[in-house]
Formats: sequence, C-alpha cells, structure tokens
Amino acid sequence: MGLTHTYDVVIVGAGPAGMCAALYTGRSMLKTAVLERGIPGGELLNTEKLDDWIGEKSILGWELAKKFEEHSREFGAEYVTANVTRVTRREDGMFDTVTDGDDVYRSPAVIVTAGGTPVKLGIPGEMEFSGKGVSYCAICDGAFFKQQVIVVIGGGDAAVEEADFLTRYASKVYVIHRRDEFRASRILQERLRANPKVEVLWSTVPEEIVGDGQGLMSGIVLRNVKTDAVRTLDATGCFVFVGFRPNTGIIDAHFDHDDMGYVLTDTTMQTSIKGLFAAGDLRSQLTRQVTTAVGDATTAAIGVEKYLKARAEGGHAIDPHGSGGYAV
Repeated sequence: MGLTHTYDVVIVGAGPAGMCAALYTGRSMLKTAVLERGIPGGELLNTEKLDDWIGEKSILGWELAKKFEEHSREFGAEYVTANVTRVTRREDGMFDTVTDGDDVYRSPAVIVTAGGTPVKLGIPGEMEFSGKGVSYCAICDGAFFKQQVIVVIGGGDAAVEEADFLTRYASKVYVIHRRDEFRASRILQERLRANPKVEVLWSTVPEEIVGDGQGLMSGIVLRNVKTDAVRTLDATGCFVFVGFRPNTGIIDAHFDHDDMGYVLTDTTMQTSIKGLFAAGDLRSQLTRQVTTAVGDATTAAIGVEKYLKARAEGGHAIDPHGSGGYAV
C-alpha cells in the first residue's frame, strides 16, 4: 500500500495549464501538489520554438517550460513525478488522486490539466522528425514553413481547415487522404478546393518520413491504396491531423462532455463533478494554444480558491450561470 498525502488542491498535469494553475493557487496560499509523469512542460517540450507567446518574439519550448516551472515553484508549488491512474470523488466531497505506485493525494479540489494526445501515424521517421518537420499544430508551427512545400495528413474538418490555413505560409500544400472523398464539412471542402496552392492526393497513405541527413525532414514516402504505387514527395513539413484524444480516462466518474469527449465546464472551469476543475487542451473550446491554456488555468485556480472558501464556511458558491442554484 502506498502513502496518503493531504493538500488543498491537486493539479494533474504539468503543461502550461498545470504550471500556471499552480502559480495562482500558490499565490492564494493553497498547499498545492502538481503531479506529472515526466519532466514539467507538457507539449512545450515537443515544440521547438514559439513566436506567439506574448512578449517574446521567439522562445524555445523547453525554455518557456522552465520559466513556467521556476515561477510557480516560487509560490510554493510542489512537483511530484508520478503517473496518475485515477481521480475519484469520495462521499465526503474529498478527492483521492491515485498514482500507479498506489500513493494517494487527498484534497478537497482537483484541477485536471492532463491535456490531450494527437493521434500519431505510427510510421518510420515520424518520431525522429517530430519538431524537425513533423507537427501536429498548424497555428503553432505554420509560420516556420514560409515558402516551403508541406503536406497535411487527414480528411476531417481539422485537416481541411488547417491545410487552408497553412497556405498563408507555404508555397504549396499537399493534402494526403486515404479515401477518395473528405469527411470534412462541405463549406470547408469548397474553400480548400478554391485555393490554388492546394493539391489533394486521394486514396493515398504515408509510409515513411525521410530526412536530409542533417536531422531535418526532406520528404515523405507515399503509397496509393488502389494501385500500390509508391512515390517519394519532396516536402520539408508534415502536419498530422488524424485525430486528437483528450486525456480524460483518469476521471473515475461520469462527467459532462461534448461529442468528441472533451470536458464541459462552467465559467469557473468547474466540471459537472463538484470540486473537479479542468483547464487546457482536454476542455471543450474553440482553439488549443498556450495562451488559452494559461487563461483557463488562471480562471480555474481562482475558481478553486472561491470554491474552497465557500466549502470551509459551510456556505454555497453562487452559480456562475446565474440560475439561482449553487455550485457547491
């Protein structure tokens, strides 16, 4: 059996949302534990450079992650290297956040910032050239491919919309789709087809990402699923949009979510499970950026502070939806 540790709030995940939430809960003098299975940073550690973080024209992903961690530690956040297996709400309203070592982190509030995971292609070269040509975020990395030839993999709304977006940077965008028609909405398809920079390669799947011998992507090996013909397409970028899974499996109860499984929250970032808050990429929202993650986290941390204050006083927090009900 593991040990039981008691905190005011437990934060699951140490990406931008988790670290920002820890900074704000620390500022509120809440005893905070941040549980992360690896090095703090989340997707920042998979991002070579950012040019959309306000105040920084360009900053390395790992460098920004280090700044986030150091800043939050200054306000007392405790970082624990642990893999969380489940978050369970007890009958007394407390939460048990359990790790794979059977340690229990007990708290009256939890902020889940476990993010999401882009679905990978699973082909040779994908991991080798991740951040060196292979990307899973057009808004994050598109600007690094100005006047270059790139490919987009996928046929849903995300792939079609992002391919169109990427044409503002790239000289040519090839959309690779395994079927002979898109699954994307009609309006997005029409917009893409009207774009002169786009060429769609139907009934085609990627087989391998290849490099230039200096660590950067230089091309992609493609196979036509109808003819089995194989070709190598010269391209310096590959954007993968074949799916994204929110990491919500650790929540050990039903919670309100959208059709894609993303967590629904109220305006304080509280989920349908009282005392459980969510921030960042696993939350249902329009876009998923570092800036939106830290915005969510700020709200969640302040929401937690108000929730705990009301709980301690034995009162009720005002329903953020203004329905006259209560959030506690």
